[in-house]
Formats: sequence, C-alpha cells, structure tokens
Amino acid sequence: MSKKRKDNEKKFGSWDKLPGGGRRYYYEIKGKHGWSARYVKEVNQAETTIRFYQEIYDQNDNLVEIHEKYPIDKGHKKVLKGEIE
Repeated sequence: MSKKRKDNEKKFGSWDKLPGGGRRYYYEIKGKHGWSARYVKEVNQAETTIRFYQEIYDQNDNLVEIHEKYPIDKGHKKVLKGEIE
C-alpha cells in the first residue's frame, strides 16, 4: 500500500472504488442547524488528486449546493430539487 493511499484512508475514513482503479474518498461534518457538509476527494490509481469538492446537504439530507474546488475553483453551485450533477 502506498503512503498516499494510507494517508488518504486515515484522513477521510470512507471511500468507494472508481472505474480504472481510482478511489473517491469522503468525510462528513455536521453543522449546528441540522445541515451537513461532505468533503470529497477523487484520485486516480496512483492516488493523484483529480477532483476535490464539497457537497452541502440540508436538514432533510437533500443535496442543495456543490462547491468544486479542484482542479478549478468553480465556486458554489446551487442544486435544484431533482437535479443531479
């Protein structure tokens, strides 16, 4: 196991395998008012970051906003009900 993979597993704690041998790591933070944020890091097979973004969920666990931070910071994007990125 590579040091990068070991570090990502320790930092994020949860992950899914992606096609091609990459992984999607994530962890969640609960807010004070029932909302939550999920930080997501996608890496390729060599554990090089290919995408990093934040998902914001309301008190009913509905995705309401996405903030893609890497490779280009696209700012916050509202997610309309029923819309999936």
